[in-house]
Amino acid sequence: MNEVIVGIVGLFILLALFLTGIELGFAMAIIGFFGLAYLKSVDTALNFLATDVFEVFSSYGLFVIPLFILMGQISFNAGIAKRLYGMAHKFIGNIPGGLAIATVAGATAFKAICGSTPATTATFASVAVPEMDAYHYDRKLSTGVVTIVGTLGNLIPPSVILIILGLITEQSIGRLFLAGLVPGLLIAIFFVIVIVGWCKITPSLGPKGGHFTWNEKMRSLPEVIWPILIFVVVIGGILKGFFTPTEAGSVGTFAVLLLSVAKRDLNFRAYVASVADALRTACMVFVLIAGSTVMGHFLATTKIPIIAADWIANLPLPPWLIMVFIILIFELGGSFIDDLAFMILAMPIFFPAAAKLGFDPIWFCIMISMTVMIGIVIPPVASSVFIVKNITKEPMGVIYLGVTPFLISIIFCMALLFIFPQICLFLPNMFVR
Repeated sequence: MNEVIVGIVGLFILLALFLTGIELGFAMAIIGFFGLAYLKSVDTALNFLATDVFEVFSSYGLFVIPLFILMGQISFNAGIAKRLYGMAHKFIGNIPGGLAIATVAGATAFKAICGSTPATTATFASVAVPEMDAYHYDRKLSTGVVTIVGTLGNLIPPSVILIILGLITEQSIGRLFLAGLVPGLLIAIFFVIVIVGWCKITPSLGPKGGHFTWNEKMRSLPEVIWPILIFVVVIGGILKGFFTPTEAGSVGTFAVLLLSVAKRDLNFRAYVASVADALRTACMVFVLIAGSTVMGHFLATTKIPIIAADWIANLPLPPWLIMVFIILIFELGGSFIDDLAFMILAMPIFFPAAAKLGFDPIWFCIMISMTVMIGIVIPPVASSVFIVKNITKEPMGVIYLGVTPFLISIIFCMALLFIFPQICLFLPNMFVR
């Protein structure tokens, strides 16, 4: 068999291995190892396997991932999200749909210090849904909004997804953070518009919440000031070159830890739980990256990425239509394999194709991140929906009735980025040269 045929056979075996339930990171490492052994030699395959795994787990650059995950876990266990929601509730809870809007506002602010989608979804499902129940909100709206707000962490920095995309594609993490900021805030605004419009059409979905005095409102403001200050220090420090992304992760994590301890919101048991959860998630990501690195060397040997990029770039179709097909492939692949895992697997194949088609690499990374936003709430692998279902005990059909309008708003934002790429590019072009 020639190299290309071996590569295609390897990809099919990889899919078969995934169906057996084996972790995709290990599956990619296995296929990459045996593929290299077949095409080169066993010694070469062993050499690549040892080198790739060692370099991934000892990489200074990759250490930014567990740091930002730990930053999010400490924020989660310290109850910062709950207080941000409480602050938003006091200011806008007394308008129709106000508690749902407060959920969006609280989650957007929380995302400034937490890039973890599961942590955000679980927090707001536990905190916001009971509060909305108390004011007789329809469960379609309450479960739908808490399911979707966690996805904002794919765009609003410090986003773990954007960090991984930057490392895979060798793009500036600072530029990606800036590029994700405006689309992330724009989608949050669209979520608010959906809530307002939906409650105008059907007022019983989101009745008015409680009233609070201005004194109560003012006393809650510091809850949002500290996260914003930490966000400015972390992101501003990266952009100004005061520290690297890894150092920024250290500074942000220490700042959140210091704030949580100073406010007595974090005990030792919660700190240990934060470290354990962060390590568990980071190790999963590291295994995926290590496996994809081995697999990437195998695919590079088969020349499939180069051939695929040339073939896609020469298709007799408009570039925008080809890009739509690429996004649909990511969406379809993420329906059968974990979206993060499929993204890590597919980016080395489709990123060169996007570059050949003339698309900006930063723009492409943002589009893929938005694709993952949709992927984590559509079946069959819909982690956010499963989290909300387990916490609220609501049927998935009800949750999806609530999620659908918000998914449409994300797709609308993606369409806007297709037409106006500068929505995500003007900030990185302005601040990072």
